[in-house]
Amino acid sequence: QVSPALRSPRVPVWLCSLPGRLGVLFGTDCRLLSDWKCERTFQLYFCSGQREHTRTAHLTVDTHSHHWEEAPREGPCSPGHRRPALEMAIRTRWAGATVSWNGTEPFF
Repeated sequence: QVSPALRSPRVPVWLCSLPGRLGVLFGTDCRLLSDWKCERTFQLYFCSGQREHTRTAHLTVDTHSHHWEEAPREGPCSPGHRRPALEMAIRTRWAGATVSWNGTEPFF
């Protein structure tokens, strides 16, 4: 039998399958599930369980940033313009959000 807490998590949690690899993206602030005002700037954590990524990535998501505030890039197809798949997955929930990796090298 499944515990009621597993059916209705108290904190936001997503199971991610990014380029064939599984990971867990989660937040520790339960208000993120119920209060839209908390969606301005918030923290998320990502664990991949892969041998090469033993540390949990600490991400800061800003949903009110603007694309024109970003540094200029070479072009839409250049390597400098590409985003990690995890950032793109986050943007499926918060369109246009910027993601700071807080010193961790972006992966996926």
